[in-house]
Amino acid sequence: MAVAAIVLCAGLGSSGYMMWRHHDVTARQHREAEFVAAARQGVTTLTSLDFNHAADDVKRVLDDSTGAFRNDFQSRADDFAKVIQQSKVATQGRVDAAAVQSMTDDSAVVLVAATSEVTNSAGAKQEPRAWRLSVTVERVDGQLKMSKVEFVP
Repeated sequence: MAVAAIVLCAGLGSSGYMMWRHHDVTARQHREAEFVAAARQGVTTLTSLDFNHAADDVKRVLDDSTGAFRNDFQSRADDFAKVIQQSKVATQGRVDAAAVQSMTDDSAVVLVAATSEVTNSAGAKQEPRAWRLSVTVERVDGQLKMSKVEFVP
């Protein structure tokens, strides 16, 4: 009888531990997917710009960002929009791959491989440009935003 009680307690303890670990792993995978999705969206926004609505495109980048990256981008936003308008180009960006390099509960560094295609106002396309980026994403007031974007050689 004592052996049965010990086996039962060990079984219950093991089951409880496995359930707790499963919940922990599932929560981590969910957070990871959230951070990757936010980085994908941010990079797509950053690499998709059109001279016809440059101010709106710049605003979207600012809306998807926070911290030092937002402050730096905001300080150059007007000039950036003017350059896009004056050069009369449109870029269409896409994310080819993204993965979390490191993560905490409220931030992650996401490595992103992206491509942008540039078209000028005459319709001429340039060769696609490949980008490798390290994007830090932070949770701010329940929203995920880019706080740092670095080009990776």
